[in-house]
Amino acid sequence: MKKIKELYKKISKKINLSSKKRKVIIYALWASFGLFIIFTVGIFFAIANGAIGYVPPVEQLENPIDKYASQVISSDGKMLGSYSYSKDNRIYVGYENLSPDLVKALIATEDIRFTKHSGIDTKGLVRAVVKRGILQQKSGGGGSTITQQLAKQLFSPSVESLTERLLQKPIEWVIAVRLERFYTKEEIINLYLNKFDFLHNAVGIQSAARVYFDATPGTLKLEEAAMLIGMCKNPSYYNPVRHTDRTRDRRNTVLSQMQKAGYISKAVCDSVSQLPLELNFTRMDHTDGLAPYFREYVRLMMIAPKPVRSNYATWQSQKFSDDSTAWETNPLYGWCNKNKKPTGEPYNLYTDGLKIYTTLDARMQQYAEEAVIEHMGETVQPNFFKELATKKKAPFSSRVSDDEIKDILNRAMRNSDRYRTMKQNGNSDVEIEKVFQKPVEMSVFSWKGELDTIMSPMDSIRYYKSFMRTGFMAMDPRTGHVKAYVGGIDFNSFKYDMVTTGRRQIGSTMKPFLYSLAMIEGFSPCDKVKHVQQQLVDENGKTWTPSNAGAKRVGEEVTIQWGLQQSSNWVTAYLMKHLSPYTLERLLRSYGLRGPIDPVVSMCLGTPDISVSEMVSAYTVFSNKGIRIEPLVVTHIEDPYGNTIATFTPSVNEVLTESATYKTLGMLRAVMDGGTGGRVRFRYGVRAPMGGKTGTSQNHSDGWFIGFTPSLTAGCWVGGEDRSIRFDRMSDGQGAAMALPIFGLFMQKVYANKALGYSDKENFEISANFVPCPSSNEEGHMTEEADPMDLDDFFN
Repeated sequence: MKKIKELYKKISKKINLSSKKRKVIIYALWASFGLFIIFTVGIFFAIANGAIGYVPPVEQLENPIDKYASQVISSDGKMLGSYSYSKDNRIYVGYENLSPDLVKALIATEDIRFTKHSGIDTKGLVRAVVKRGILQQKSGGGGSTITQQLAKQLFSPSVESLTERLLQKPIEWVIAVRLERFYTKEEIINLYLNKFDFLHNAVGIQSAARVYFDATPGTLKLEEAAMLIGMCKNPSYYNPVRHTDRTRDRRNTVLSQMQKAGYISKAVCDSVSQLPLELNFTRMDHTDGLAPYFREYVRLMMIAPKPVRSNYATWQSQKFSDDSTAWETNPLYGWCNKNKKPTGEPYNLYTDGLKIYTTLDARMQQYAEEAVIEHMGETVQPNFFKELATKKKAPFSSRVSDDEIKDILNRAMRNSDRYRTMKQNGNSDVEIEKVFQKPVEMSVFSWKGELDTIMSPMDSIRYYKSFMRTGFMAMDPRTGHVKAYVGGIDFNSFKYDMVTTGRRQIGSTMKPFLYSLAMIEGFSPCDKVKHVQQQLVDENGKTWTPSNAGAKRVGEEVTIQWGLQQSSNWVTAYLMKHLSPYTLERLLRSYGLRGPIDPVVSMCLGTPDISVSEMVSAYTVFSNKGIRIEPLVVTHIEDPYGNTIATFTPSVNEVLTESATYKTLGMLRAVMDGGTGGRVRFRYGVRAPMGGKTGTSQNHSDGWFIGFTPSLTAGCWVGGEDRSIRFDRMSDGQGAAMALPIFGLFMQKVYANKALGYSDKENFEISANFVPCPSSNEEGHMTEEADPMDLDDFFN
């Protein structure tokens, strides 16, 4: 019995000892938990106050995305392109312009309790920790809310190690909670979709919708919205351009989640899931897409700095003068530097998210580019290559000396990026020339697509010079709105803009200016002159005797109208003999022609170098009752939120009297109806009332055509990069063969699209009191006493 009592005592002591240990353990656990809570609270307090990691200040949280690309928008509402730094091509879109399917797909897939939490989803976080962290289930889902993902996009730099990523998580939680304080749920979703990078330079949902589907966020179909939201999990892995099948599967997963959330029915989910993955993929790049020359012109105009003479070379005095005038008179020129934001800083075209509304019509631009490709790629270039095959000095004219060719090629070499880079790196001329003579692999332009070949850089210069170039512009003569603008045959390969930058001799397209001066000075279209060679003496006593290739009716009396209709150099010289070159030079300035113009008698045949833009603007006078209108490329500019911050109107000036305008108009209509512009009628079938003029410079170096209707004026130039690169045959090198067809093809397409609003029945407005051909007075000029020619005969 005694032994039993002793055993009870021992057991009792052990039980008491175990009880004490248990209490200690429990106290320790509670203390540890308390310390963990205190530590956690301390960590988050330190993060919130900036002691640990980086938490953005309030100002940055209020404006987390401060860089948006500026958009270029056509007059018919199409986005032509954008301006941005590098690949950050983000374009702002408001929540109200998002497709409801986008929002539903995002919530269903990424954060089903998005509307119920305040930045952190505790239930989702616990699930992720247990299933993914402890049980290692890949299907356990993520714990990050949409707000946390936004915080990561905005403020967390990319890291490689898991440890660094885990350390970022608490910081993102703090930022997420703060974002929920500053923004509504709708604003958070909008920020998320505006921020996300969908690859292929498609940053933000607006760019993504355009790049992958040529749509807007508000017009996306259900399957398109689901695909884009599916990319949010991993855009590289679910890249629809490279991985079609897996992206389609991911899209269908998003659809299933939408069905599970009750956003779509099972029938809709099953039906849409069967659809193939169809893209309308278009890379969003400044050099690609519609109207690249036009977009580059607008860009350079808007960011132009105030001209300072020291920034121009000695030979750029004319450019400095032109730029200085533009700075003072053209509101669009240097707009970003002349105007300030509310902060007092100048506007930044690449980050301020401007909406630039242009005058360009995307449909007409498409027609213009198609006309250029069709004529230049299928007719002009094949004909030129055929001629070059017989030339020893190709692509140069056989009349050009070897020394001249060497100088041209060396000048082109020195202007190349390769040469400048090697010079900056300290290479000698001998070393550079050796590199330019060494064959290397390269891709070169061709009308059938890029070609991979092996040639030396010097041979590539010669190769690129063998392509004929062009410039085309169309504008409304009443509003000044530029409707189409093609600066060359391919922007990626030939960036030099032949609409506004390039200047070439205008040939016979000069003649209407002289004839209009003659009408001002009292001549009439019906005045008759003897069609013989003319001799003129300039102010230095030098005799000038112009030739007239293929002259007709030699020795006969012809009317002045016939002289313009047939582009007679002799009738033109006759008028020049009776007029002052200085008066003509002043008139040309009022027509808007800039640059050097030497007031000599030979100028009447088109010796000045003028741009396509200036020529098209000048010809608006003839359909606009003597008023010239300056080309307008931008109507207004808005900030990202739709507030108009600038508007633009064209400048106008009176050039001709109404009577002189009508007389010149009648003669230019005769050019189209039986004259050198007749190909527009019989080859392209354009019967609309119109006027126009062909032009060919000396040695067929430049081919021109300017044509106009009552509501559209368009002009085209075609030629080689250098004047020594040209057709040797007049039949191929004249303006009627090189330039006129582009105009004809363009007008065909414009009139075929009735939605554009142009009618081939529209006629010119002529005053009922106008007398085209009055009777002659004693001096041989016409008076207003009689009308020997019927008005209908003159204009029809």
